[in-house]
Amino acid sequence: MTIRLSDHFSYGRLLRFAAPSILMMVFTSIYGVVDGYFISNYIGKIPFAAVNFIMPFLMLLGALGFMVGAGGSALIGKYLGEGKTEDAKRLFSFLIYLTIVSGVVVAAAGELVLRPVALALGADETMLPGCVRYGRIILIGLPALMLQFAFQSFYVTAERPQMGLYVTLSAGGMNMLLDWLLVGVLRLDIEGAAFATIISQFVGGYLPMIYFFFPNSSLLRLGKARFDGRALAKVLGNGSSEFVSNISMSVVTMLYNAQLMKLAGENGVAAYGALMYVCFIFISIFVGYAVGTAPIISFHFGAQNPAELKSLLQKSLRMLAGFALLMLLAGELLAKPLSVLYVGYDSELMHMTIRAFRITSISFFFAAFPIFGSSFFTALNDGKSSALISFLRQFVFQIGAVLLLPLAFGLDGVWFSNVFAEFAATLLTAGFLIGKRKQYHY
Repeated sequence: MTIRLSDHFSYGRLLRFAAPSILMMVFTSIYGVVDGYFISNYIGKIPFAAVNFIMPFLMLLGALGFMVGAGGSALIGKYLGEGKTEDAKRLFSFLIYLTIVSGVVVAAAGELVLRPVALALGADETMLPGCVRYGRIILIGLPALMLQFAFQSFYVTAERPQMGLYVTLSAGGMNMLLDWLLVGVLRLDIEGAAFATIISQFVGGYLPMIYFFFPNSSLLRLGKARFDGRALAKVLGNGSSEFVSNISMSVVTMLYNAQLMKLAGENGVAAYGALMYVCFIFISIFVGYAVGTAPIISFHFGAQNPAELKSLLQKSLRMLAGFALLMLLAGELLAKPLSVLYVGYDSELMHMTIRAFRITSISFFFAAFPIFGSSFFTALNDGKSSALISFLRQFVFQIGAVLLLPLAFGLDGVWFSNVFAEFAATLLTAGFLIGKRKQYHY
């Protein structure tokens, strides 16, 4: 049975529509985990630390794709709700073409500054070569990565969330197969891992373009486009929260790595790298739900249907509370086996990683609410509120915590920083949802 954006959503229908996006995000995180597994276990601890050290900078460069996808999806969904189908298609085409051009320009700039940035971030002489070798290859695939990020939102707006899942499964399967072949069998070192990643990004970024270029049964299609500065400004405003979130996450991760280098050296960076790989899986459930439901919210906002908005918000908060509790319990139970999977070859590093997992898992209980809250306001085309939640959650609260808590609690203060930031962001989100209820009638 086909589910349309215009439908009334029960709990079951809402879960069915969001499920492909949740699975898409989870699987994206899982093949990142496999990347980390092969690098750590087949290449070594120092290359693993090097990859995790430079990765935030590489993700920072790709953040524009998230902004275009989330912000564009919100405005396109609103157009569809208002019945402006042709405007939605033209805007979609313009944004995809813009993402490709921007990706090429940003990748070229990244190649020029990669080494100085790694040095400025504090990479020592053992990690610097790995940072540069890995980063230069990854930047080749940056335009495809940005497209992949953008399409994650557009699939749902086009009423084709299942297609997003299939493309992600294809890209992820390719990445894992190539990790096994290039790193596990051929032992091509860090370059093998980088090539496995960018080839999978080509699949995830360029394959959807073939579908959307040809006549299809979805709500969107690539075709003629024209520059629309007004719409672009709205898209960038709507998507500013996702951009801020990804920029902040990258900057904060760099700060975490710098603090960990001071407190625990390369072991601290490696432990944090393992922690982040697995945390992405847990957090991706919440992100996937937000991505999967945002176009529904945008559509009913454009259609001026406040009763459905209220229903969507209430159902979402109840389901997310249940998901959050399950994620907390799973994180505590799986802390040891997941740590052994990554760094079981080093006893000291493994025990550090287990403790980091058990402390950080507490944050899973709170993270669902600010993630959804920010997405909810993006979907309502309220980029300012969404960006403020993201900025405070990912930047202000995180930086304040990671700078201050280690002064009192040492290394544990670094692991508790995320817990504090997510708790504070949950309180902030509750304030925004209560304060804006009359403005948007939800």
